[in-house]
Amino acid sequence: MYSMYYKRIIDKEIKKYLNNNKALIVTGMRRTGKTTLLRHFYDNISSNKVWFDFENPLDIKHFEDIDYNDVLENIINQGNLDRKKRIYVFIDEVQLYPEISKVVKYLIDHHNIKFLLTGSSSYYLKNLFPESLSGRKILFNLYPLNFEEFLVFKGLNAKKYQAIKNKKKISELDYELYDKQYEEYAEWGGFPEVVLRKNKREKKEELKDIFSSYFQNEVIRLADFGKNKKVRDLIILLSARVGSQLDIVKLSQELGITRVTVYSYLSFLEATFFIHLLSPYSRSVDREVSGTQKVYFCDNGILKILAEINPGQKFENLVYNQLKFKGNLHYYRKRTGAEVDFILDKKTCYEAKTKATEKDVKELSRNMEHVKLKEGYLISQAFNPIDKIIKYGQFI
Repeated sequence: MYSMYYKRIIDKEIKKYLNNNKALIVTGMRRTGKTTLLRHFYDNISSNKVWFDFENPLDIKHFEDIDYNDVLENIINQGNLDRKKRIYVFIDEVQLYPEISKVVKYLIDHHNIKFLLTGSSSYYLKNLFPESLSGRKILFNLYPLNFEEFLVFKGLNAKKYQAIKNKKKISELDYELYDKQYEEYAEWGGFPEVVLRKNKREKKEELKDIFSSYFQNEVIRLADFGKNKKVRDLIILLSARVGSQLDIVKLSQELGITRVTVYSYLSFLEATFFIHLLSPYSRSVDREVSGTQKVYFCDNGILKILAEINPGQKFENLVYNQLKFKGNLHYYRKRTGAEVDFILDKKTCYEAKTKATEKDVKELSRNMEHVKLKEGYLISQAFNPIDKIIKYGQFI
């Protein structure tokens, strides 16, 4: 639909491994741009390459022979390839043919073939590519656009943004350069097709289609749960609870299903990149922390079409999705109810506020003392240069 290719940050990582013999697998939620990314690498390899799309049953047929040497012949004939040179095999939507992992293993072990693959969900890829492919694969996760990628899709200069982001102190002028873009990003999220839509009506329709595609292809088509409506209802209940601790007993009562089933659905939703479950931070001597997890969604745009949530929840969900790329995240909550939204790598505290105040600065300092961490920051959506520990959402 869109002929122009917008560079993704993951591109650099994939390029590093183009010349080794391991299979490169790009996974992630549907509509994050996996096929576009794979096609970009296909277009930039000059020759001896072939493309298969496993949503087309005829393409799967080439891989169904019992003798994998016959599969190799099918691949060569399909692409009119030179068997004396390295062959590049691109396959889109590998989760639709579970037997592919055995084929990939055999052909990597016995022939000079480089596989580049996409799959829509880690839930299935974990089963498709078991330990038999250990040492033969490199897995990449592709998420909705981060804010820097969002700016690139909007035609803005990423280097200029990076230069400002790296400053020790952000001025109001710096802040205002990307304020409107960040508001749009917070509201509509980072799915590429949504970002490229020009008006709100088109964005909303695109988001509805993304959710429908996820539900039809992951929940119904592949997971085959007996109670698909219960999964849908759980998603709706979770969307209203974003940033909150989950009460599994209450969820099971509201849905009329067992706690075991709730856990099963949560595990599936997380493994298919739709939600993220955040565990509490604990020190061995601290008994104030419960094991209850908090829930966040993959994208603010998806949240927008699922529930009406307050600005604080919306911003906290956005901040979570920005921080998750930086390391391991936890949250902390005292019995009194006071909490730290995020603790990164058990070293740095982050508290998300739509507009940080002096009171928030003092509260964060107290909580940092309690949790015994020396570094912490308030992440503010609005500009308010009241303290050096203030950071802004668009520059984290």
